[in-house]
Amino acid sequence: MNDELLQSLAWLSVLGIGAQWLAWRLKLPSILLLLGIGFLAGPVLHLIDPDKMLGDLLLPFVSVAVSLILFEGGLTLKFSELKDIGHVVRNLVTIGAAVTFAGATLSANYFLGWSTGLAAVFGAIVVVTGPTVIGPLLRLVQPSRQVSTVLKWESIVIDPVGAVLALLVFEAVHAGHGIGGLLGAESLKGFGRTIGVGVVLGVLGGESLKQVFRRYWVPDYLQSPLSLMAVVGLFTLSNHFQHESGLLTVTLMGIWLANQKQVDISEIVEFKETLRVLLISILFVLLAARIKFVDLDNLRLLGAVGFLLAMLFVVRPVSVFLSCVGSRLTLKERLFLSWMAPRGIVAAAVASIFAIRLADAGLERAEELVPVTFFFIIGTVAIYGLTAGPVARALGVSFPDPQGILFVGATPLARMIARVLRKDGVTVMLMDTNRENLMKARMEELPTHFGNALSEHTLEHLELVGIGRLLAMTPNPEVNSLAAQHYTELFGKSEVYRLATESSVGQKGDRFESALKGRVLFGEKCGHVELSCRVSAGATVKKTLLTEQFDFAKFRERYGDGCLPLMLIGPNGELKVMTANHPPQPSKGWTVVSLLMSETTAAETGGAVADGKGV
Repeated sequence: MNDELLQSLAWLSVLGIGAQWLAWRLKLPSILLLLGIGFLAGPVLHLIDPDKMLGDLLLPFVSVAVSLILFEGGLTLKFSELKDIGHVVRNLVTIGAAVTFAGATLSANYFLGWSTGLAAVFGAIVVVTGPTVIGPLLRLVQPSRQVSTVLKWESIVIDPVGAVLALLVFEAVHAGHGIGGLLGAESLKGFGRTIGVGVVLGVLGGESLKQVFRRYWVPDYLQSPLSLMAVVGLFTLSNHFQHESGLLTVTLMGIWLANQKQVDISEIVEFKETLRVLLISILFVLLAARIKFVDLDNLRLLGAVGFLLAMLFVVRPVSVFLSCVGSRLTLKERLFLSWMAPRGIVAAAVASIFAIRLADAGLERAEELVPVTFFFIIGTVAIYGLTAGPVARALGVSFPDPQGILFVGATPLARMIARVLRKDGVTVMLMDTNRENLMKARMEELPTHFGNALSEHTLEHLELVGIGRLLAMTPNPEVNSLAAQHYTELFGKSEVYRLATESSVGQKGDRFESALKGRVLFGEKCGHVELSCRVSAGATVKKTLLTEQFDFAKFRERYGDGCLPLMLIGPNGELKVMTANHPPQPSKGWTVVSLLMSETTAAETGGAVADGKGV
């Protein structure tokens, strides 16, 4: 028995993480492979039997894992993002949730032939969207800032709302009051207690953690374990006082920590990011492995397809357009919001939990709840995942050819380049873990992001709208290479660049240099030390417009070794980066962005030179 349990645990971890890696290689939504592999490992190959493996611990484990996932999601929500679209998010998690609940209930009743009670429970479950699915899709599609922010907030905040609603509906149905019991005094009291307990414990938990970290009552290496303990403890305590209030508690706790200004929580975020990937991998495989062939026999495919189409083409658009009344979102942005509502782990987990309770209560056809839920999850993920990009491009809410630059390392040269490019309308973002560098960039009114370029959390939550390339310009060549490798999937090999290493300057074919990733910036001799020396000697970034009389050859002849071409800006705003190998050749009408020594900046050359200072 012990060997069998050990083998099941080994299969669970290997298959879960393996599916994540395979999804990354194939550029597919990971949830599809996780569900498929879980089904193969469970009812098909019998490698994993979740009920036998975990027994009575299965549902508590699922609940705690979901709480940790929502806490991590809360850590990414900043109130500053809600300046223009806060009321849209509010409407989506209230009005939109009510419309989705009503529409899903009616659709399930009509297409699946379920009783009103079972249809209502299912309608409450599918109110939630999928933050673990929407995040990667947004990263791939890169829609406008407002659309991206709305979808991110909705997908995280709606989860505890849906879980609470599902509980209230279940209690009303289980008590025999039917769906009308939702408006009864007991249900309203239960809803009020859930909100009260969730808000109070969530705020107290977040503030307590902040004070503990702020006063240095725990060492750095215990901050992440302590936050993990606090999440699990408060989730359990909250559910003890009021059923299903724990998800609201941990979500608010994460939001509270994310919006305080006194404590750096970057290490906690990175730890939770790793934990989240592991938990998602395990949960989807576990829950998919619980599906039995007898459940699939009970699945009415035609009815399930009808329900899916009704949710995609009727319920979701109606909920979005009602929620966006009075907002500044354009029609195309509203249409894209209407076409983005995949379901994920929370829907699967809640359905698995309530299916057992409904079956134990003797509710007719309750065994169909899990397979229909998984069919709905797979259907929404597959359809949205395959069509989100083309739909966004057709509506004009994404950037199919972004010209902006993400600078890794807010060094003096990176800041000078960013100032000049921003004046020409190029989107720039400077990322660094050096607070002094970022502070100087903010004083120059440049967009910044504090974070580790190698973190998956940073990659998922960094605002990259309008940005299509990466320039790694830190003093550390290994970091530059790893950053280039990390962002290759997002930007492509042709649009990730890094500085040359000092050891390879002037040494073609250096083994260390050839092993590094990313195209070499500016030239083979242009390492960090060389560029820093030029900047320290007074070199500044300038723009020079090439004409028929003053072409690139005359430009190089005029400025000589005192000039280092960095980039080219085309007449239509296209941007090209100068590289050591195969540098682009400029022509008339192009603007050369270069690093010029101070003694060569005189403007009496016939070329139109614009100073980069003060941009």
